[in-house]
Amino acid sequence: MPVKQSDYEALLAEYSNRDAVIVLLKKHRAYLEMIPSMRRPGDSLLTIPLPIVRIRQAKPLTENNGITMTAVPETLRLPCDLAILTCDPEWKIKMGVEILVFMHRPQEDFSHLLSRWRQTQVLLDQDYEWLMPPDDQNLLSEGANRLYPLFVLFPETHQRIRRGLLGACLPFVEHTPDTINQEETSETLLPEIPPT
Repeated sequence: MPVKQSDYEALLAEYSNRDAVIVLLKKHRAYLEMIPSMRRPGDSLLTIPLPIVRIRQAKPLTENNGITMTAVPETLRLPCDLAILTCDPEWKIKMGVEILVFMHRPQEDFSHLLSRWRQTQVLLDQDYEWLMPPDDQNLLSEGANRLYPLFVLFPETHQRIRRGLLGACLPFVEHTPDTINQEETSETLLPEIPPT
């Protein structure tokens, strides 16, 4: 059974929320440990669905005396589905870790999924800055020290994609449709503690 567009859209909408991203990172502990403050995880992460970056490329500019190089910005949408940027909750500044999430899209095979990551690597191998959401535009948005990919697969994802990601040593997690709902339900069903 192939991945449905509605499942992909629902997951993209879900992971646009910081709390859901924390649930996602709990599935890949190495990335969860990169969050600057586990006491304040909501203030330590910034999520950007379908992210856009401004790349500063050096372009030749001809003047009277010869050629000089000048930085010309180009704005591009990255081929990943979600960017997770880490932030210092005290100083409200962006940290150097950036996690790029690639969700398995409907009718996408291994080569297409891997190509999206490779294309992102090529694009971000230059000076760039993030176009930040309105509430976070005060954060310094320069590029990262290191990019970390995370692939999200569905139960319907073909086995060859899992084998390919394992062979390429790329981390992936499987989205189970009720994981987020179960965690939300268990949190809302906790008994209230009466005030003392």
